[in-house]
Amino acid sequence: MVPVLLALDGGSSKTDAVLVAADGTLLGRARAGPSNHQLVGVDAAVDAVGEAIASVLTAAGIVDPPFPLCDTGVYCLAGIDLPVDEERLRPAIALRGWTGTDLLRNDTFAVSRAGTQSTWGIGVVCGTGMNCAGVGPDGQSVRFPALAELSGDFAPGGSWLGVRALGLALRAGDGRGAPTLLSERVPAHFGQPDADAVLSGIYTGTIPYGQIFELARVLLDAAADGDQPARQAADMLADEVSTFARAAINRLGVRDLEVEVVLGGGVFDTDDAAFHARVADGIQDAAPRAILRRLSAPPVLGAALLGLDAIGADDAAKDRLRAALVRQ
Repeated sequence: MVPVLLALDGGSSKTDAVLVAADGTLLGRARAGPSNHQLVGVDAAVDAVGEAIASVLTAAGIVDPPFPLCDTGVYCLAGIDLPVDEERLRPAIALRGWTGTDLLRNDTFAVSRAGTQSTWGIGVVCGTGMNCAGVGPDGQSVRFPALAELSGDFAPGGSWLGVRALGLALRAGDGRGAPTLLSERVPAHFGQPDADAVLSGIYTGTIPYGQIFELARVLLDAAADGDQPARQAADMLADEVSTFARAAINRLGVRDLEVEVVLGGGVFDTDDAAFHARVADGIQDAAPRAILRRLSAPPVLGAALLGLDAIGADDAAKDRLRAALVRQ
């Protein structure tokens, strides 16, 4: 079969690529390294996209590919937060000549489309960071800068929650804060004697700063066990999730519709029922008919569905692709 669509979902840790035929048949799937240009630079990000494409061609058994490889390419990449990001990436991608038409989107649009049954809806990603994007039934789209505190994000994701966990443990120890289960659980997570040792480890680099995201789960578990300082922090993050979704709902004018709101990212893996309930209540207060969905499919599915939407593929093609990618 001949590919008509190349779709990629790229982020801070990996880049997934798929090749798809006109009838939705999955021809190949592959993964390469990170392609968030804000972290690795434009050249390295585009190189990672190229590595993912080379690997997916191999997976599809295409030895001597033509260029462009196919008519449509969908590049859903983390870090496309502002128009200037697209201005930097678009010419760099176009120069490679991989696809006839290059559709560039923030990766949150891939999360949203991967979890919706229709071609429109809202996606909120809460992993290391947080972002939100949405498409209305009329095709109008909304997104947010998602540059943490710089863009007004008051509780920007799991890294923030991890920092808060350490902060609460430290404050409990030095008298600035209330007693908390985190005083024992934060150092125990890293095999350290106390929170001060964790702070020292992160400061000196013996504990990689990126591992602070792991403390988000520690905090949410403590909140579920009734710890009040942890509960307050978890509530702040839940409120920020619903605030993003509510803003998108209002901007798209879909308060009275059955809007699908897709929740993706590692923070939503928590078993803290109160966290999930607070998110749901906040969203459904703005849109009582909203349908919340926890993302279970890979986001690259959403990138590919955006491509199939763009070329006018039928529902059977989309269902075939969804079945193939969810099954793997």
